[in-house]
Amino acid sequence: MTSQVSNPTDQQRPPGSTAKEVRRLERVVIRFAGDSGDGMQLTGDRFTSETASFGNDLSTLPNFPAEIRAPAGTLPGVSSFQLHFADHDILTPGDAPNVLVAMNPAALKANLADLPRGAELIVNTDEFSKRAMAKVGYTANPLEDGSLEAYRVHPVPLTTLTLEALKESGLARRDAERAKNMFALGLLSWMYHRPTQSTESFLRKKFAKKPEVAEANVTAFRAGWNFGETTEDFAVSYEVAPASAAFPAGTYRNISGNLALSYGLVAASQQADLPLFLGSYPITPASDILHELSKHKNFGVRTFQAEDEIAGIGAALGAAFGGSLAVTTTSGPGVALKSETIGLAVSLELPLLIVDIQRGGPSTGLPTKTEQADLLQAMYGRNGEAPVPIVAPATPGDCFTAALDAARIALAYRTPVFLLSDGYLANGSEPWRVPEPDELPDLAVRFASGPNHTTADGTEVFWPYKRDPQTLARPWAVPGTPGLEHRIGGIEKQDGTGNISYDPANHDFMVRTRQAKVDGIEVPDAVVDDPDGDARLLVLGWGSTYGPITAAVRRLRAAGEKVAQTHLRHLNPFPGNLGEVLKRYDKVVVPEMNLGQLATLLRARYLVDARSHTQVTGLPFKAEQLATVLKEALDG
Repeated sequence: MTSQVSNPTDQQRPPGSTAKEVRRLERVVIRFAGDSGDGMQLTGDRFTSETASFGNDLSTLPNFPAEIRAPAGTLPGVSSFQLHFADHDILTPGDAPNVLVAMNPAALKANLADLPRGAELIVNTDEFSKRAMAKVGYTANPLEDGSLEAYRVHPVPLTTLTLEALKESGLARRDAERAKNMFALGLLSWMYHRPTQSTESFLRKKFAKKPEVAEANVTAFRAGWNFGETTEDFAVSYEVAPASAAFPAGTYRNISGNLALSYGLVAASQQADLPLFLGSYPITPASDILHELSKHKNFGVRTFQAEDEIAGIGAALGAAFGGSLAVTTTSGPGVALKSETIGLAVSLELPLLIVDIQRGGPSTGLPTKTEQADLLQAMYGRNGEAPVPIVAPATPGDCFTAALDAARIALAYRTPVFLLSDGYLANGSEPWRVPEPDELPDLAVRFASGPNHTTADGTEVFWPYKRDPQTLARPWAVPGTPGLEHRIGGIEKQDGTGNISYDPANHDFMVRTRQAKVDGIEVPDAVVDDPDGDARLLVLGWGSTYGPITAAVRRLRAAGEKVAQTHLRHLNPFPGNLGEVLKRYDKVVVPEMNLGQLATLLRARYLVDARSHTQVTGLPFKAEQLATVLKEALDG
């Protein structure tokens, strides 16, 4: 969904007006929680889309069960969707929800600890049977035993009200019950004055082949809105104004990290005038990229769903040899399987993008949760000296730009490149300004077209490893081009000729040259945000920690503290000025969702006392938590 920021409120709402009190808020954090079959992700996504079209700034955190078919009504089966929206620039999905919609006892118990005192709690009372409560360890009904006195509880029989609204629909009871998430969405849409027209249009399109189901969902959605309008239990509704002032003028849309990354890859192929080839094997949380790119054959995109991870990257590397912008997508376990072919790509010196959407590990680990623990795997997880550049986006929208940057490096320097996103960025979303075509970089590629070397006897020949003196990139020769025949394979090549070579001195030279090529990649200097220039503490992060770190730094500065911040996109090679930046500050703190991998690299490379603050819970940092840690470092 797109909207013009210049006129974000030009949306339709259901007819009628409310006489109830309307309170103005600057920001709100809402969390929908229920069974994985309750449609919480769809509910959150629709509320997010309407919020984006309204013009609020926003950030989301979908949270999926790790098991595909977790037992209904159990704690492992709880699915949630958190949305933070505001009338100003925000950076995170929020530390704690102001409103929790709990569809059953499991959802209540799994999320209650996150609620601050005074938060609003909307509970589907129909699901609080003795059996359902016992399943999650409740010995008494929490709606009746006084344990929820700290919250503003709204008991709502969502299932009963939905069935009543749909009694004339002709649907079976079980099918009608499924629409209770739309009733909840309608109620929340009334509470926060969200537009509704797009949701109704979406439902009719989604269920176009089953019009009776479509109309039932629309009816339930409207019934939820009307319930909020008429019930005495909700005496107040809330309004969060658009955040137009926070955005530069342009066309915006709500976008997730995986969608932005997909669009970035398509844009890179267009700017390079190369066909895009994706060789991939489905794996959480990277599969959405395969799904999205398969829709864009009109842009020359070819997607290949392989039988396993090794076949996926093998096909991608073959496509790179054939002159395509080649991509393979995976997560940490898939990177382990692809490592030998990544090493082959290093040896062949061909452009290849390895997109790693990181998740909790090791092994299968937490497949639906987020982590940043693949950095050292990307840096060193291959046999021999096999350097690979690493690029990491900072926000969901930044995944678009990072994909373009990774493609630039791969194409210009003839090297595989790691693009390290993670589950938080992949599934989270935010408003994103759609760039104009003339804002995109020129990624044009020149293929080898003829001989490039003259032998001692005057013969013109093609040397596949004769390098560009600036980039050290070897020529890219498309197979089938007359006169450019050359040998490929994983055995070491002779410098220049590309012939197989076992010469020790040549191997030493080639290893050092490949390393020098990566070390010489042009990346921007690290930018330091230090308003007064006299901070003693530097907070340095990478990847998806950008939002929580920046929010924490803002809190400290608002309290009068002096803190500097920098965030790295390029992790190999590091920015050229990074060593000087690090030595400028008395203390350096590196928050990471691992056990200190970047801090280890910084300490080894620059001999600085980079202090780790780590978390491996499968969830992103909370801003308040980081602010406390940084304040302790300042006072330490």
